[in-house]
Amino acid sequence: MVRESTGKEVTVPLFFLLESILKFPLRWALGRCSFGVPAFFAFNRTITITQHALLGGSLMPIDTADIFGSDQVGIHLAAVGDVLLHPLELPQHVLDIFETTLQLEMHPISIGGSNLIGALVAGNSRGMAVADIANESDIDMLTAFGDVVVMEGGVNTAGNLLLVNEQGAIASPSIPEDGLEIMAEVMGVQVGVSTIAGQDVVGSLGVCNDQGVLLHPDVTPEEVLVIQEVLGVPPMVGTVAFGSPYVGAGVCATNNGAVAGTETTGPELNRMEDALGLI
Repeated sequence: MVRESTGKEVTVPLFFLLESILKFPLRWALGRCSFGVPAFFAFNRTITITQHALLGGSLMPIDTADIFGSDQVGIHLAAVGDVLLHPLELPQHVLDIFETTLQLEMHPISIGGSNLIGALVAGNSRGMAVADIANESDIDMLTAFGDVVVMEGGVNTAGNLLLVNEQGAIASPSIPEDGLEIMAEVMGVQVGVSTIAGQDVVGSLGVCNDQGVLLHPDVTPEEVLVIQEVLGVPPMVGTVAFGSPYVGAGVCATNNGAVAGTETTGPELNRMEDALGLI
C-alpha cells in the first residue's frame, strides 16, 4: 500500500564550546585524526573535539545520549530527509542534543504505540517505508514528509531491514521482490539486495548518510562492492557502544552530525566521524 504525499549552522566560538564541555565530567581517549596527527577526544554526552577543529577546520558535531535508559539510539530515531522522527515525551536536554547535533526538523511520533521509531521506519527525502503496525493516524502523519509504503506480511521492521540514503537503498534478502520494486519507486532510488556480515538485518548492521557508510566489522568484500555501488559512498567498518558491531542500532546519523549511545568510546566516535564524512 502506498500513500501519496500531502505536499505539505550555527557557528559556535571554540572558546564557548570548550567552556561548556568543562562543565561535564569527561573521559578522554587518545586517537588520531584522518591525516595522522594525534588528537584527544572528549566524550560522554559532549561534542567530540578533534585536532582538525582545533587547527581551524570546520567542526561537525558528534554527540552521545541515551534514550529511555538505552544506548541503542539508532532503533529509537529515524532520520528521513530533513526530518528527525523521535519518540514522544523525551526529556528536553536529550531533544536539545539531537537538534543541535543532527540539525533536522524535529517531529515526535509513535508507530503503532511503539517508541522504536528507527526500527520501524526507513527512508529518504522522497519517501519512506514503515512497518504495518502503523495505524491510520501514524500513516497520515508520515505522509506530510513524503510518500509512504507500508511493509506487510510479517517482514515489516523497515528500519532493521533497510539501509537508505539519497542515492540508493540496501534491502534485506528477506524482503519480497515485489516489495523492492515498490520501495524503489517510492524512494526514487536504486534498491540493491545484500546481507551485511552474512546477516539480513542490514539496517541494524550499518549506518549511512550521503557522504559515507559505517558497517559491521565482519562485512565481506562481496557485500562491500554491492553496498558501495548502490549507496554511492565509500564504506568503512567500525563499532559503537564499547565494541558492539550493530552500528545501525547504536547510531543515528545525518549529513550534519551523528549521535551514538553514551557507552561509545572516543576512538569509536573518531571512526564514525571519518566514515560518515563529518570531518
